[in-house]
Amino acid sequence: MSAQSFINLEKTIGIHFKDKDLLAQALTHRSAVRQSRALGHNERFEFLGDAVLELVSTEYLFHIGQKTEGEMTNLRSALVNRENLASVATEISLGEYLFMSKGEERSGGREKDSTLANALEALIGALYLDQGFEIAQQFCNEFILTRLQALQAAGKHRDEKSAFQEKSQESEGVTPHYDVVQEVGPDHEKIFTCAVFIGEEKIAEGTGNSKQRAETAAASAGLKAKGWS
Repeated sequence: MSAQSFINLEKTIGIHFKDKDLLAQALTHRSAVRQSRALGHNERFEFLGDAVLELVSTEYLFHIGQKTEGEMTNLRSALVNRENLASVATEISLGEYLFMSKGEERSGGREKDSTLANALEALIGALYLDQGFEIAQQFCNEFILTRLQALQAAGKHRDEKSAFQEKSQESEGVTPHYDVVQEVGPDHEKIFTCAVFIGEEKIAEGTGNSKQRAETAAASAGLKAKGWS
């Protein structure tokens, strides 16, 4: 994991890391940990980056007009969902820089939407740790938030989770929440089952190979169960 490895990526994003180890860990897939014992994998960075991106996107949407809570929620969902983040990651060739096991790479790991989206969030987390909130915000603004108009034009802000939340807020006055009720399979091939709740009432369940997909499936089932589809 030499500093040389990251030069082109840093040129692409226009930011040079002070601590290259932070960048290296942000780009380390869970499957590569055994081959890279000096550093851990990027899931903790992903967790942090997700929170930073949510704050940046929420603040941005708050200031671009008098939008309702439901409208802002839908737009934020379009900005931070896996499909959009994976597209941004592809745009900056992030997959080329990931450290992963040979098995993961053979299975198409460098092109998986979930892996790319997670790596982008991890990169944001590493930027925050290395250079602070303003630089992380600058990255989000330049590479993610600028896609908002195109996402709206394509109707990407109308996914099942957003639709279910909007209907729940309109009809019940409550924001739904999701819980993981089951996880099966090895870490690299987990299948999740998530349930969507309105208050204490479980409305529906859905499954998927990521928590986000399982939640989306639950929301889709919830729309049908409530007669909102």
